[in-house]
Amino acid sequence: MVRPAPRFVPRRALGRTGFEATRLGIGDLADRQLSLETCVATLRRALDAGLNVVDTAPSYEQGYSEEIVGAALRGRGDSVFLIDKIDHLDRPVGPQIDDSLRRLGLRSVDLFAFHDVSTPDAWARLLAAGGAWDELGECVRQGKARFRGLSSHHPEVLRSALQGGGCDVVLFPVGPFCDRRYLEEILPMARARGAGTVCFKAFGAGKLLGDTEGYGRPLPPAAGSALPRLPVEECVRYTLTADPDVALLGMSSPAEQDEAWAAAERFRPLSPREMDEVRSRAADAVRGKGGVWWNPAAS
Repeated sequence: MVRPAPRFVPRRALGRTGFEATRLGIGDLADRQLSLETCVATLRRALDAGLNVVDTAPSYEQGYSEEIVGAALRGRGDSVFLIDKIDHLDRPVGPQIDDSLRRLGLRSVDLFAFHDVSTPDAWARLLAAGGAWDELGECVRQGKARFRGLSSHHPEVLRSALQGGGCDVVLFPVGPFCDRRYLEEILPMARARGAGTVCFKAFGAGKLLGDTEGYGRPLPPAAGSALPRLPVEECVRYTLTADPDVALLGMSSPAEQDEAWAAAERFRPLSPREMDEVRSRAADAVRGKGGVWWNPAAS
């Protein structure tokens, strides 16, 4: 049987990693209410469409995401760039990495990133002499990962990490309701320093698309009609206009995949005026939907 041509093809190198990445990446899709076979099939559907960057973490459904990813990637060789995380910033790095590799059923991944390093103090502790950042470097030297990086919800942490020069890839928010510093400072700085950029929160943890406090948690019952929303296509257009190396989207079902993929295929850049208009509508869409943890106050 001849497979149809993939819908997506590699677009450009993911920073200095040299890996040719597709415009879209595949975010966490683990759901313990669904069978392993169903989740694996959903991920493989995205891989068959040509998407070649996959992100996971131990904390995504208590390791279930890593099990799904490991099963889905078997037989794919080196055609996929796999990102995994180190969740516990205050624990030894090596055992965490070994546990992740065991769940994945792999001997190594492309990138291990410290997960949610979202205060300057937390980053400073990782950088301390002989600390976790050095431990991750040793794991890279041992061949358990090819590159190292971090995921952060704080522009100042990202700025410091990029200035230090040791981050191969940075993961951070870029979307219609994300701190402008990510877009105007961190993206250009990462490009200038050769760090790959993988950006999330295009949908604001779901707040921009529906009545939720984030990640599917429904808002308390309230009188009146649904709160304002943004369409998927507008969120995708905004993030793709910002032009990170990879826009990481959560696509947990074939229907969600198809909607996001269609938006990416129809993509045309927004003008600066249109970007401002989308940001204004996004501010209305998140109001009353709980905290926005990815936008720290400017210091």
